[in-house]
Amino acid sequence: MSTENPRPQSGNAFGRYFFMLLLGLVLGAIATVMITNAYQARKDHFPDAVMTVMSWHMDQLKQNVEANRCAATDTIPHLQSLRRMADNLEPGFKALSESDAKFGQHASNLRNTLDGALGAPPTSCESLKKVMAQIGDGCKTCHQDFRK
Repeated sequence: MSTENPRPQSGNAFGRYFFMLLLGLVLGAIATVMITNAYQARKDHFPDAVMTVMSWHMDQLKQNVEANRCAATDTIPHLQSLRRMADNLEPGFKALSESDAKFGQHASNLRNTLDGALGAPPTSCESLKKVMAQIGDGCKTCHQDFRK
C-alpha cells in the first residue's frame, strides 16, 4: 500500500481564495460606482443649483461689503440675479410649493424684499447690510420651515 496522494496539488488553495476575494471586491466596487452614478443621473439637480447660485450671489454681496465696494454698480447685478433666481423657487421645489402654501409665501416675501431693494438700490455699505439682513432673514425662516 502506498501512502502517496493520487492527485498532485496544483497550486496553493490560499492563493486561489485570495484572488477570488480580490476579484469580488473589485467587481463590487465597480458595481457600486455604476449604481451610484445611475442614481445621480436620475436626481433632479435644479433645486440644489438654485440654492447654490443664490448663495454665491449673497457671498459676493458680503465680499463687496468687506471690500467697501457698495456702490449701486457693484450691488445691483447681484440683486438682479437673486431676484431672477427667486422666480425659480416654486418650479425648483415643485413638491413643496404644491403641498404647502407657506413655501409660496416665503418665496413671495423674498421676491418682495428683492423688489424693494431693486426699487431703491442700496448706495452705502450700511444700507446694503440692511438689505442683506432682510434677505438672510427670509432665507433663514424658509430654511427653518422646510430644510431637512
